[in-house]
Amino acid sequence: MRQQLADTVTALALCCGALLLVTARSWRTALRVLLDLLVAAGLLRLTAGQGWSALAAAAAVILLRQLLWAGLARPAPTTGTVARVRRSVSGRSESDHSGRMTP
Repeated sequence: MRQQLADTVTALALCCGALLLVTARSWRTALRVLLDLLVAAGLLRLTAGQGWSALAAAAAVILLRQLLWAGLARPAPTTGTVARVRRSVSGRSESDHSGRMTP
């Protein structure tokens, strides 16, 4: 019974991840939901008492989730950030209205 429940949660995780990717158009959100639900499925498999293979699978999913979180937590530089850094280094700023450079 618990194994069937874990398989159902795994299938629902894939469906929810795909649905979020299509509707929200945010791959980060879809990935987070997918991995969280896969962790839940792995923990359900552990309660079924399958032994070391279930423990290793759950640990692998949790490790993958943590590594992806660390990678996604770093914000990628945007063109606006680069422009602000360039302006602050040069000591000049741009006027938003006239397009001329002002000191």
